[in-house]
Amino acid sequence: MADLRDISILVPGQLHPRSVRRIGEAFNLVLADNIDASAITDEMKAMVRGIAVSPALGGASVGPEFLQALPELEIVANFGVGYDGVDAVNAGKLGIMVTNTPDVLTEEVADTALGLLLNTVREFSRAEAYLREGRWAKEGGYPLTKASLRGRRVGIFGMGRIGQAIARRLEAFGLPIAYHNRRPVEGVTYAFHPTLEGLAAAVDTLISVAPGTPATEKAVNSKVLKALGPNGVFVNIGRGSTVDEDALAAALKNGTILAAGLDVFSNEPHVPEALLTLPNATLLPHVGSASIATRDGMADLVVDNLIEWFSKGRALTPVPETAKVGRR
Repeated sequence: MADLRDISILVPGQLHPRSVRRIGEAFNLVLADNIDASAITDEMKAMVRGIAVSPALGGASVGPEFLQALPELEIVANFGVGYDGVDAVNAGKLGIMVTNTPDVLTEEVADTALGLLLNTVREFSRAEAYLREGRWAKEGGYPLTKASLRGRRVGIFGMGRIGQAIARRLEAFGLPIAYHNRRPVEGVTYAFHPTLEGLAAAVDTLISVAPGTPATEKAVNSKVLKALGPNGVFVNIGRGSTVDEDALAAALKNGTILAAGLDVFSNEPHVPEALLTLPNATLLPHVGSASIATRDGMADLVVDNLIEWFSKGRALTPVPETAKVGRR
């Protein structure tokens, strides 16, 4: 095995402490504040061969300027299955490997999606607050919820690993499932809809697991929400950028749809005031994978990708845009 201690790995900004500790044990760890390309020093340019980053947790976004500013860079190890904070397309063109952390968090996020859906439909968090405020004893039982999971038809936007894990859970609830993807998924027997608006019109419950890409930017818009209808429930466990949040707030306020459950937002950790004030919006602070066991597994996979790359010349979980990139 190569002497990994001679290889410098840059961690710009925040990263899971377990990843930082393991990188420091295996490599030459270079810590920096959440820097941009202009703040990269000559020393970094000469020595940094890898980056470990989590833009969603407060780490730097790795854009084209960042990639080009580090001439010795070979790999960017991203903490999280979503890697929209890393310019993977340009990385691939520059011969730089990009990895993410799939599978490790699939089941946890799918569990969260079902919990968020149930909470949105049955108002469990509001019912608990009602109890804690002493209103049960003073006012009687919590009001009957307008919605139920019974009889619902579910559409999934993004039938990848997590989407399929959510679908398996929904099947156990006895609910029919359809989906929209860029193309039909091989081996998936659920009804496929070639457009998101068409999917929304065919169901009354829409769960978004779509990644944040230019193609999905504000894909859930006023037309999609209108198609979902007045009994519609929208749940987002994917990326906040896929939703037109102004249109969503308006749809919730005027009854275009019934309710929404959101774990992600376009400008985290800042949540639009228009959503915060709505009683039919259930909001979570991006906790989809936020258990100790799952986050530790993600942290380990970040480092395992770095070790595999520099010791064996391959990555464990390359993203599609860089799957064919090899060691220089």
